[in-house]
Amino acid sequence: MVSTEMRRLMALVTCLILTTVSVWAQGITQPKQGQGGSVVKGAAGTDGSVGDKGLEHCDKPMGAMAVVEPQNQVLTALARYRLSSPVGLIRLMLQQSNCFIVVERGVGMQNMMQERQLAASGNAREGSNIGGGQMVAADFVMTPSVVFSENNAGGVGSAVGTVFGGRAAAVAGGLKFKEAQTSMLVADSRSGVQVAAAEGSTRKADLRLGGALFGGGVGAAGGGYGNTNEGKIIAAAFMDNYNNVVRVVRNDPSLQRNVGTLKQEAAAGGTTRAGAVFNEGDVLVPKIANVKLLAEPSDSAKVVGTLARTDELVVVGSEKNGYINVQGGAAAGWIKIVLVQKR
Repeated sequence: MVSTEMRRLMALVTCLILTTVSVWAQGITQPKQGQGGSVVKGAAGTDGSVGDKGLEHCDKPMGAMAVVEPQNQVLTALARYRLSSPVGLIRLMLQQSNCFIVVERGVGMQNMMQERQLAASGNAREGSNIGGGQMVAADFVMTPSVVFSENNAGGVGSAVGTVFGGRAAAVAGGLKFKEAQTSMLVADSRSGVQVAAAEGSTRKADLRLGGALFGGGVGAAGGGYGNTNEGKIIAAAFMDNYNNVVRVVRNDPSLQRNVGTLKQEAAAGGTTRAGAVFNEGDVLVPKIANVKLLAEPSDSAKVVGTLARTDELVVVGSEKNGYINVQGGAAAGWIKIVLVQKR
């Protein structure tokens, strides 16, 4: 049997060890900005990007891309590991790579439309310059998805296997999360045709340590793609996936669209004058009587007709210098955009 003195000595040694470990841990767990994270990290802006090692890069964008939210079952499965939607992660990769212009079509779009409604109602400050004809159209729409596969997951794996049709996703004390697979489907927003599809994957031999550290694999409260093993694996798979998409579009010139650089598109957002948006084939009528139809898009151009409020005009060309090219019942010409409206 162990004597009382020996037990006291063992207790003292244990306390000293715990105290030393506590002091050491405090020294390495203080917040360190710009450190840690997954393979997808850094920042991007109009002057370039940082922290984008491993991504495919392009000299100029090949089109404008909107990233949509994954299906609900995917978000539900990710939530089991305290992971949020991967859309923000993917949009960061797109901008860092400079291969696509990223256009907002998520939650931020609701706020944008709210600002436009304020401007349309007359509540925005004069000169705010928010209105029609300013937004960049999405050339492509990307839909991401996530599928987990496992090995030796036991009973817990079967509990979540139904989410992915039998391919269970599980990491918890002793379970082995073996692989994360992601897919990205890219469709042309005009034709609706799927133009690119790619699958990415990342393997990890054993994540039992992650399950032990993070309480059954769900990650720390509020954890994400940069601070859990599960998140890091998924982020790496998305990077592999996205690189494949870039190669598909880069190797097919017919898929590449004519867009400016990020700096040019951002600058245009502040300088493009808001106005009415008319498309070819739209039927317009004058807002007032005696509106002049001109031969050229200029105030000094020859008058080819005078219109009544009931005269109908069909848009047959583009706008220029504040005028729109139209065809009337008696003549064709140019008319000031501010003087017409859709019928």
